[in-house]
Amino acid sequence: MDVSATDEAPTSTQPWTDSRVEPQEHRLAIRFTGSGSEYFRIWIVNLLLTLVTLGLYHPWAKVRKLRYFYGNTQVGGHPLGFHADPKRMLRGYLLVALMLVLYSVAGHFSPTAGLLAFMIVAAIWPALLKASLQFRLANTSWRGLRFRFHGSVRAAYAAMLPWFVPGGLIVGALVAVPDPEQPPAWYGVLTLGVIGTLFCLVPWLWWKLKRYQHDHYAYGHEQTELRTGPGAFYGVFAETMGIGAAGATAVVLVVVLIVFGVAALGVFGGGGGGENAGTPGPGKAIAIAVGVLSFVVGMLAVQLVPRPYFTAKMQNLLWSRTASHSVGFESRLRFWPLLGLTLKNWLLMILTLGLYWPFAAAATQRMRVEAVEVVAQIDPQTLVDAQRAHPGDAAGDAAGDLFGMDIGL
Repeated sequence: MDVSATDEAPTSTQPWTDSRVEPQEHRLAIRFTGSGSEYFRIWIVNLLLTLVTLGLYHPWAKVRKLRYFYGNTQVGGHPLGFHADPKRMLRGYLLVALMLVLYSVAGHFSPTAGLLAFMIVAAIWPALLKASLQFRLANTSWRGLRFRFHGSVRAAYAAMLPWFVPGGLIVGALVAVPDPEQPPAWYGVLTLGVIGTLFCLVPWLWWKLKRYQHDHYAYGHEQTELRTGPGAFYGVFAETMGIGAAGATAVVLVVVLIVFGVAALGVFGGGGGGENAGTPGPGKAIAIAVGVLSFVVGMLAVQLVPRPYFTAKMQNLLWSRTASHSVGFESRLRFWPLLGLTLKNWLLMILTLGLYWPFAAAATQRMRVEAVEVVAQIDPQTLVDAQRAHPGDAAGDAAGDLFGMDIGL
């Protein structure tokens, strides 16, 4: 499906387009050329240095990781680039860490102090989100040109503040509780009501956040928009929950069948008569152990299945509905291959005590990015040349922004 043809296209002001010429479609494949063995060497060094420095090396580790993944992601045969300064990223990480520590400490003093700290975090976080997106895009390039993020601080608050309202209600109500250790019944009812309401609003909140992100990506004179409403997000969330519920039901049925099957084969060897009457025999203990083990394994599988389904569905929805006037995307990430890869990755990570993680990350990155294709209605070279004619605009530099930092979102 040609995403750029869906819904209404925004008004274009590109000086290089000619409405009299029928646009020619250009499809740019995305390829990932990295490997798990190469990334393993980067990952193990990053891990050791992060541990030795008590986490202070994390921004440098992230830059090394992103430079590797971006440099091995080729769009139309040209790799992406990542140019961030780890020192600026360290500033952002320290700021977020300080905020979280202050919030945690304040909550131990009194509910009022916890509420005040929560309000401070809620007041600053949307601005940090905007700064983080601006920083990340401004330090990402393709064919020598930087991307940009045009989202405003006001739009960031509109997208993020609703996420804090439920928590604010719960923390604020706690101020009116005389003894936080023994909250009254009304507080429990309020908490359950807020959580239930939040559960129903999560797809809408997720849509608002993603619309803020995908409405403001820019490259050259092209700026994207998300051309879908919250209804499609509710559909993805509902399907994912349905798969999780079906999986949980299947697990219970399988466990019941296993236990009854073991019983039918005579594994329930009771303790016999006399003094041992009613005492579980070894066979019964084995049956119980088999049932518990089957249930645990089954529930782990239930946790693993919905996530790749949600990932595949949400990626396809987001990127197939993201487009600018002349550039769109098509995403065809399939659930079953992603599920197979996820199960394989988890199994090998368990068997290798986590050392397979870099190989899993590289394999997952390859599957996800290669499922996406860029569909352009203009020659990408024309887009690059036109933007280079305006070097002031092409810089895309957010490094001078006071909050131009990566906070790890």
